Amino acid sequence: MGGVEADGTSSRRTLDAVHGAANTHVRGKGVVRVPNAPIALSTASVYPESTATAFELAARLGYDGVEVMVGTDPLSQDVEALRRLSEYHQMPIVSIHAPTLLITQRVWGTDPWGKLDRGAEAAKALGAKVVVVHPPFRWQRDYARQFVAGVAKRAEETGITFAVENMYPWKAAGQGLQAYLPGWDPRDFDYAAVTLDLSHTATAGVDAYEMAYDLGDRLAHVHLADGNGSIKDEHLVPGRGNQRCADVLELLARRGFTGAIVLEVNTRRAASRSEREADLAEALAFARLHFAAPVVPAYTVASDGTIEAVGQ
Repeated sequence: MGGVEADGTSSRRTLDAVHGAANTHVRGKGVVRVPNAPIALSTASVYPESTATAFELAARLGYDGVEVMVGTDPLSQDVEALRRLSEYHQMPIVSIHAPTLLITQRVWGTDPWGKLDRGAEAAKALGAKVVVVHPPFRWQRDYARQFVAGVAKRAEETGITFAVENMYPWKAAGQGLQAYLPGWDPRDFDYAAVTLDLSHTATAGVDAYEMAYDLGDRLAHVHLADGNGSIKDEHLVPGRGNQRCADVLELLARRGFTGAIVLEVNTRRAASRSEREADLAEALAFARLHFAAPVVPAYTVASDGTIEAVGQ
């Protein structure tokens, strides 16, 4: 994809071309329906730049909102600072990713339940509906023992959706290791809400479309990215790997998905701000283009046997 002009107009033209002004529009000779679901940018997608940069780029490129990855950046931990960023850029915060990664074990304290509770408090204060959480690590045995029930209890008490993310086996010397308890595949457990991450399906070697299909109504949140099956969890721009990103988006559109689709891609290798912007614009354009489903018209048969379409 080409460079982005200083004022972002190149990216804006790309997005306008695929988004359109209405939720139902014409593509070629067919009519497609675009569900009313926000397409948001994860603050992790601009790393090593700051949380503030994520809000700036999301607004400039035409995203619908932001997911805050709570991490080592002090801004990501500060609810009032996040509120000011959201208001200044007119970018809603759609979700909070709790600091449950290996590298954020000391962010918001060391008590894993405390992290989830603070995530729910932040979500409520910022108007977000979802807290994304990873399953416990295998050494967090007490936490893992109560995890499924504890997540359900907190969701009921707070009214916040706790969407547990699919993970993957850790691999060493060609062997898979059970790094997560009770397990990395959310289909095996009674979670009311799940986050589907398409980079994680690549690393796990599972079919993202099948997982999305199997989860049904439990699929509440999506981390859109791509991968080629590397053990490094690549988080490529959608379309640059071998995951069925387009198929998953169309499946969600057919279902009338109303959760958030969050672009969580790795732009660490971007040589410049303009290159990072181009990657994020391409990721958004991909999501806008494929998050649509054909509208199947209804038909009636007249008394003379003529078949007539009654609407799109």
